[in-house]
Amino acid sequence: MKPTATARPWLLTPPGSTGTLDLYCFPHAGGNPAEYARWADALPGVALHTVQLPGRGGRHREPYAGSMPELVAGFLADVPLGEGPFAFFGHSLGALVAYEITRALHIQDRPLPRRLIASAFPAPHLPRPGPPLHTLPDDAFLEAVSARHGGIPEPVLASRHLRAMITGPLRADLRLAETHYHRPGPPLPVPLTVFTGTTDPMSATAPTAWQPHTALPLTVRTFPGGHFPFRDDEPRFLRALSETLA
Repeated sequence: MKPTATARPWLLTPPGSTGTLDLYCFPHAGGNPAEYARWADALPGVALHTVQLPGRGGRHREPYAGSMPELVAGFLADVPLGEGPFAFFGHSLGALVAYEITRALHIQDRPLPRRLIASAFPAPHLPRPGPPLHTLPDDAFLEAVSARHGGIPEPVLASRHLRAMITGPLRADLRLAETHYHRPGPPLPVPLTVFTGTTDPMSATAPTAWQPHTALPLTVRTFPGGHFPFRDDEPRFLRALSETLA
């Protein structure tokens, strides 16, 4: 799909990324879509679109989404889906966003993704690990996020300027996840694959808990390492992603 005018703010599509399958990548909390966009060359036959949420990058003048339903409604209002086969990949918070968008598509009787890949996030009905973080003061907030999830480089934590730059988007993202209330519903008629790291505190303990959320057999891909398998061993991760989409 070539992004339309309404979809363009939401999507970062690498130049030359074309294929018969549109893959929409939903980043982790505080994530940079460009980190996912560089996967395009490793996914032949896939048109890669990384999702940029309001308040980030080129959308920095827009307010953050105040809730998950608001975010889902905004995405579906602006991004046309179903012109051809498509799939969703979401990492951490992005897994929850991709799942909720898929649920909304199902409720609205709209075309569904060919596959949903939920990476590094517990099944939506499970309690979140640990107390909420988004209400903590700035310094305590970043330290707690780093301790629980990792992923914040030491040079960023050591720089007052860089800490200030990432705190707003990261806090807004965690607010989305931590204030979201899961409403039970029927399982999705969509193939669901869970990606998890062997030592990831977010998803390693119960990846099969996602099974009730799909009417089809669940598949699980396990990677050595923690919360960011694509940083621990990107070639291995991208091979698994390509195989899962095939």
